[in-house]
Amino acid sequence: MWRYGGRRTLGAVQRLSSGSTHHKVWRWSSSKACERALQYNVGEKIHGFTVEQVTSVPELLLTAVKLSHDNTGARYLHLAREDTNNLFSVQFRTTPMDSTGVPHVLEHTVLCGSQKYPCRDPFFKMLNRSLSTFMNAFTASDYTLYPFSTQNAKDFQNLLSVYLDATFFPCLRELDFWQEGWRLEHVNPSDPQTPLIFKGVVFNEMKGAFTDNERIFSQNLQNKLLPDHTYSVISGGDPLCIPELTWEQLKQFHATHYHPSNARFFTYGNFELQQHLKQIHEEALSKFQKIEPSTVVPAQQPWDKPREFQITCGPDSLTTDASKQTTVSVSFLLPDITDIFEAFTLNLLSSLLISGPNSPFYKALIESGIGTDFSPDVGYNGNTREAYFSVGLQGIAEKDIQIVRDLVNKTIHEVVEKGFENEQIEALLHKIEIQMKHQTTNFGLALTSYIASCWNHDGDPVELLQMGSQLAKFRQCLKENPEFLQEKVKQYFKNNQHKLTLSMKPDDKYYEKQSEMETEKLEQKVSSLSQNDKQQIYEKGLELRDQQSKPQDASCLPALKVLDIEPTMPFTEVEVALAAGEIPVQYCAQPTNGVVYFRAFSNLNTLSEELKPYVPLFCTVLTKLGCGNLNYREQAQQIELKTGGMTVSPQVLPDESHLDTYEQGVLFSSLCLDRNLPDMMHLWTEIFNHPSFEEEEHFKVLVKMTAQELSNGIPDSGHVYASLRASKTLTPVGDLQETFSGMDQVRLMKRIAEMTDITPVLKMFPRVKKHLLKCDNLRCSVNATPHQMSQAEKEVENFIRSLPRSKKERKPVRPHVIEKPVPSGSGADGSQMIRKLITEPTFKPWQMKTHLLMPFPVNYIGECVRTVPYAHPDHAR
Repeated sequence: MWRYGGRRTLGAVQRLSSGSTHHKVWRWSSSKACERALQYNVGEKIHGFTVEQVTSVPELLLTAVKLSHDNTGARYLHLAREDTNNLFSVQFRTTPMDSTGVPHVLEHTVLCGSQKYPCRDPFFKMLNRSLSTFMNAFTASDYTLYPFSTQNAKDFQNLLSVYLDATFFPCLRELDFWQEGWRLEHVNPSDPQTPLIFKGVVFNEMKGAFTDNERIFSQNLQNKLLPDHTYSVISGGDPLCIPELTWEQLKQFHATHYHPSNARFFTYGNFELQQHLKQIHEEALSKFQKIEPSTVVPAQQPWDKPREFQITCGPDSLTTDASKQTTVSVSFLLPDITDIFEAFTLNLLSSLLISGPNSPFYKALIESGIGTDFSPDVGYNGNTREAYFSVGLQGIAEKDIQIVRDLVNKTIHEVVEKGFENEQIEALLHKIEIQMKHQTTNFGLALTSYIASCWNHDGDPVELLQMGSQLAKFRQCLKENPEFLQEKVKQYFKNNQHKLTLSMKPDDKYYEKQSEMETEKLEQKVSSLSQNDKQQIYEKGLELRDQQSKPQDASCLPALKVLDIEPTMPFTEVEVALAAGEIPVQYCAQPTNGVVYFRAFSNLNTLSEELKPYVPLFCTVLTKLGCGNLNYREQAQQIELKTGGMTVSPQVLPDESHLDTYEQGVLFSSLCLDRNLPDMMHLWTEIFNHPSFEEEEHFKVLVKMTAQELSNGIPDSGHVYASLRASKTLTPVGDLQETFSGMDQVRLMKRIAEMTDITPVLKMFPRVKKHLLKCDNLRCSVNATPHQMSQAEKEVENFIRSLPRSKKERKPVRPHVIEKPVPSGSGADGSQMIRKLITEPTFKPWQMKTHLLMPFPVNYIGECVRTVPYAHPDHAR
């Protein structure tokens, strides 16, 4: 999988806790793993490794053990933590000097069989032989990462064996290179008289990737801002350059880059470190000697004056205004990411500059009405050796490029002069505090991704994880120098000559020109072939097709046995109580590290069909338009100061026993530090009772941003949209999911964004509120530490008592309702959570074929078949 910078970039700590606020809480039971790790001594020899550092990182509840391999110099980091979801990853610094996509093709090809496991696609074959919670591989601009995670110790050893053999001892067969990279093949492989065309998994993947205008912009931004070395090329591969890659070059790249001396090993969780070291040494590292890999990325030479470039892209048929399809950004080169504190400071500074409606660039650019959303890759990007900051707008008229540039310069000047309000800074520091405490079930994966870039360039990953000390140092710098941040803005933005202005405009013939260049490349390739070459291509094509169609013997792969699996599953105790005498609330006492998690679910059964398509937009803006006495800026500030986020999202939940039965509703999710629980629940009280739907200008801004984000997401998720549309007529769930998150929703948002008078839409929301934001059909849940539970019960009780109740019972729009208890325990009084599901006994599935025309040279196909519900014996196991 090719990983690129694109989209909206996440801040440092955000990447650690990335995900919805309704993720399951990670469970801390003891610190045995940390205590074991603290027993290691610096200089201690363990299975060919030497311990270099043992450090406690209390803010993340872990102990870091840093080691190096004696014979090869391979680096190793173990993060001991009492988390059962253990993770392994091996990372190689891969620094291509051309755009043939060699690291990307290699990532695919090593997964096609190895010396010990020669069957094709061992990763996919392991899916039903393993209990893995994650398996994948990623190619970034300058490294390739192979991670997996599992909760089973034997499974960990099995997967580790497969990963080590795949990366260090792959088969790298020529036919696998043909399949995964690129090849010439006849349109009909059985008929040598049919034309030759380009084929290949990576070749086609990258053609699809560059139908996404945001990717085109982000890739060009990196290439042009960092032009001196590996960042000037496309690591994933340019479709016009991929056909220049040879099988010999691929094997050579593996030999020089996939060597232990160029590798970084990472393990995380509560499994024994010594077992990992023993297996890694015996199965892989003992078979190598140290080399000096020439993969270091040199520093980019700073410019003596700013530069400008303009590029083109394909037109967007879903844009809200055809005359406004230009994107422009201003970007600045920043210091080396291995300067941990400077990178931490600039990351925070970036958040202050662009995040939320109170930030300077949001006010200056987003609220100017010139464009629809920030430009791609906005904010701090620390994925390259030297970081960079970018800001701009998309969805503008070409004539407004200079206006955006002037606004950027003006905003930078104003920040240097005025600085930031203390409340803004405190809100950001609070966000960091809560994100350090909020850890999700995939925390190991988040950690390996978080440290990857810095460690890749020989930065200290342990120092990077010690965010508590960095935060303390940041506060001290602010205390000693009130203009600390203003000086950074002046140094890195106002006075920085390494500054790139990049603009991108649509070209109606863009895809036609791309096609012509590909045809020209194909003709060059074909014209250089001898008759013998053509015969070989024909024969190899037949051989590849024959190999692909043969059943594969996977018996060489390791597999779990029943005895390797725990016979019982851990049971989580929950209690259900009735708040305000009628609303069921599920309480679950957990060691949540001082964080309280609150969720509420309100069903949509009484909402009219005409209003239902507007529910996703209602959810998007509900927490962003103000509430009670707070305007939208004040509300955003309070949410950041007092919570870890408040989200609202539509839900369609299929019944596990019946295909034509489902639950429809809206989920309200939030989390906060336990000291802020009263403030968080007060915010929910104001949002439910006194939401504001009067900020028409800000509503227009939110609509344009939402429509732009949906449109931008289509090239990257075309297969998802195709599958949603294909399922539309097979089940009632499919129909509603298409309404909420399919192409129907994309087109509705486009129409709303094009409206000159948006008032009629805004006036629908009070009608939606009457059905959703009240006690009727509401249920809640709370996760908190045991000592915080009584306070949580009190606050939730107050919240529910404040909510309005219907004077008379509203009838559901769809008459067939089934009540089912939630299988999560009951209260001391026998109270249970009851779900009210819609069933449609007369629903008849019907076949439908749909072709949606999109302005891309790539097709996305989805086919859905109505089968059986989850609980049926014939469901996939």
